[in-house]
Amino acid sequence: MIKVWDYLKEYEFLRDDILKAVDEVFKGGILIFGPKLEEFEEKFSKYNECKFGIGVGNCTDALYIALKACKIGKDDEVITVSNTAVPTVTAIVNAGADVRFVDIDKYSLMDVGKIEQAITKKTKAIIPVHLFGQVCDMNKIMELAKKYDLKVIEDCAQAHGATYYNKKAGSMGDVGCFSFYPTKIFGAYGDGGFITTNDNKLYDKMHRIRFLGMEKKKMSSGHWNGKYYAIEHGTNSRLDEVHAAILLKKLEYLDTWIDRRRVIAKRYNKELKDSEISLPLEAPNNKHAYYIYVVGHKSRDHILAELVKKNIHLNISYPWPIHIMDAYKHFVGSNCTHLKKTEEQAKKIFSLPMYPTLTDEEQGTVIQELKKLI
Repeated sequence: MIKVWDYLKEYEFLRDDILKAVDEVFKGGILIFGPKLEEFEEKFSKYNECKFGIGVGNCTDALYIALKACKIGKDDEVITVSNTAVPTVTAIVNAGADVRFVDIDKYSLMDVGKIEQAITKKTKAIIPVHLFGQVCDMNKIMELAKKYDLKVIEDCAQAHGATYYNKKAGSMGDVGCFSFYPTKIFGAYGDGGFITTNDNKLYDKMHRIRFLGMEKKKMSSGHWNGKYYAIEHGTNSRLDEVHAAILLKKLEYLDTWIDRRRVIAKRYNKELKDSEISLPLEAPNNKHAYYIYVVGHKSRDHILAELVKKNIHLNISYPWPIHIMDAYKHFVGSNCTHLKKTEEQAKKIFSLPMYPTLTDEEQGTVIQELKKLI
């Protein structure tokens, strides 16, 4: 069976190191807010060229904490896109704000030319989603943010290691939010998230919010090092020591694995370029990290059904834009004419297998069977 994503070969490669790292945590006696998390926060922040970093429970929490720290809530509006994972919008709604969607460009990224017309007196922030492994046009976004005094919270859940003008995703806005969900470019073996920032005041506030609004969070010999006292209303979102230890080990391979993803993408590009399948475009001044390799075809559903018969299992990211979902469709007008490209794309896109341990033989089989069908 060839899956669109698989972690088992990666785990076999790292198994001894991971089990050793986990054993060290268990023997160390600290499972939450310990030395592994502190080390990981320092190293992953540095990797992303940011001064500060905070490990949290997941990327939804990261986005929510960032919004709260930026004082965004009731009667405020946040601009983002509809072709994203639901959590992008979940976090905005959980913060108490409203959503304003803008359409996408040919790179499946936020169309920066549509942002200014979406800004109202209520707009307080922009959440650019660095989708599928590449970065939005951050220069234009930051220019608009400065002009209208808006916060920029980068959704980097799918863009670990991706760059724009050689700047890392998550290093250009006020805040960057990452996911360590297992399927991601840089995933854990459970859930997890991360927040980056270069703003000391925002860092302090997000650091408190992630743990019930408390200032002191370190543990020493089983006792709280500081007072158990909430300074402000917060939430409970923690990246545990076990996953911090696992991610520390995997961080050593992140750039190598991104290079491998780009090799896989290059082969897809070469062998499918003359077919009827639409291929992903790399945006200008980007280094695409290829979280997923998204293609398009008018007969998508037929292709997926036929490939399953060949034991090739693909998926769709995302078949339904958020603005047409029952939970969120009230955020836009009923005709949704201003999200035309978003809706058109959702009808035809699907993802080909993309992960570092995908073998050349497996990729060749996918390409061969795909060509037969089209």
